[in-house]
Amino acid sequence: MMRRGLWIAVAVVVVLVLGAVMIFGSYVSARNQMVAKQVAVQTQWSNVDVVLQRRADLIPNLVNTVKGYATHEETVFADIANARAGLLNAHSPQAAIQANGQLDSALGRLLALSESYPNLKADQNFLALQDQLEGTENRIAVERRRYNEALQDYNTFIRQFPNSIWAGMAGFQPNNAYFTANPASQNAPVVKF
Repeated sequence: MMRRGLWIAVAVVVVLVLGAVMIFGSYVSARNQMVAKQVAVQTQWSNVDVVLQRRADLIPNLVNTVKGYATHEETVFADIANARAGLLNAHSPQAAIQANGQLDSALGRLLALSESYPNLKADQNFLALQDQLEGTENRIAVERRRYNEALQDYNTFIRQFPNSIWAGMAGFQPNNAYFTANPASQNAPVVKF
């Protein structure tokens, strides 16, 4: 009888130890994956930041080219300068996303000026800068999408069970700093022939 009780006690201890090892292993595995996904989000944000910086570097040349033709458009130039400064001084993804929206709007107004100045539309510097800006905008769109995908992957992972328990214990929080479309892009442009 005593032997049977001893075997039961040993079996219970073994089951408890194995259970604790499995739970700890689950925690460590989930935490490592959360760290990897969080770093992926940060890396992808860095990629977005690089292409936003490229665009910010192109803007002064574009503005100077337009200024040569459209000297009385100071409001547009001031809006671009302010939006660019906001983007360069942004210290978080949320601030950069907001500043980027303002810069998108200001750049749209600057590029629309070319319709009013036929000589500007034919200027080789303007055309070259416009092509570079278009290529950069395409890169920004790709990097924004990749950033949003990495953010979605991270948020989904930390919200799934049992990861949500481990995330709470390890201090991982959802990050909702997604890039969204500029509200002005919801309106279709007017095309005149």
